[in-house]
Amino acid sequence: MTALLLIPLLVPFAVPALARRCLGRLAPVTALWTLTLAVVVLAGASVAALGALLLTGLFKLPVFAGLGDLVHPLRTASDLVVLPAAAAATGALTVGAWTLGRSALRQLRAFRTARTEADRRPAAGDLCVIESPHPDAYALPGRPHRIVVTTAMLRSLGADEREALFAHERAHNAGGHHRFLLAAELAAHCHPGLRPVRPVIALAAERAADEAAAAAVGDRRLTARAIARAALATTASHSTRPDFAPAATSGPVPQRVAALLASPPRRPRAAPWIALLLAAAAATTSAGASAAGVLAFHHEVEIAQGEETR
Repeated sequence: MTALLLIPLLVPFAVPALARRCLGRLAPVTALWTLTLAVVVLAGASVAALGALLLTGLFKLPVFAGLGDLVHPLRTASDLVVLPAAAAATGALTVGAWTLGRSALRQLRAFRTARTEADRRPAAGDLCVIESPHPDAYALPGRPHRIVVTTAMLRSLGADEREALFAHERAHNAGGHHRFLLAAELAAHCHPGLRPVRPVIALAAERAADEAAAAAVGDRRLTARAIARAALATTASHSTRPDFAPAATSGPVPQRVAALLASPPRRPRAAPWIALLLAAAAATTSAGASAAGVLAFHHEVEIAQGEETR
């Protein structure tokens, strides 16, 4: 049982390297969906495994064994293995819950501030212009979706570059990219091995919006120039937007500009399906091991309660 529960705790450490390769070989939208679904499943499997390890250790203690109506000792590995594993699981779950709660409160405050400021301003369609000396622009989720841009950013770009920037932010809202960023943030707090995947998913979201903007304006070079100039303008500014509100100036901008200036690569039609199958296989292995470990633990508890025989 303990060995099975270790599998979903080890698999996520191999994901970051695979995630970077996935983004480099797949279309951005495909990579975005593949990576997000994979980290969500892996995060859930790791939390379930940690919970099972925690309960295993607790039921080894007389007070919790009594609360669990155990009439026989719970059959597990040696206490020299179970108790340290349970202590480590307790620490991991506590730290994860603490950092997740702190991040959620910080992001909620930032979102409320940004939303209140945007709602105070008159909007032209989905565009909301804020008077500020700091260049900034981002897609603000909510009802209705907004594209928030400061007057300093408008002054930094030409008319055609502004349209490319607006197309980029509209692509974020249309694709619901904030949901992917929130899922990546949640997974990062569930397992430390998934934290390096968070910027990869953010880059996939930006690349997806880049390609959508280039298709909308019909000019890849114009889109690349708009993103580069917007990023240069925001280097000295301090944006107060929440982390899950995507922006054209996020991520490794030179890499994104280089991808836009290059011709769209032709990828085999089978590549997305291969990627999805590989991600599904990895996630299923982790989830399957976690489920098997949890079921084995549940079976041992029922035996210890006298409800079943060995």
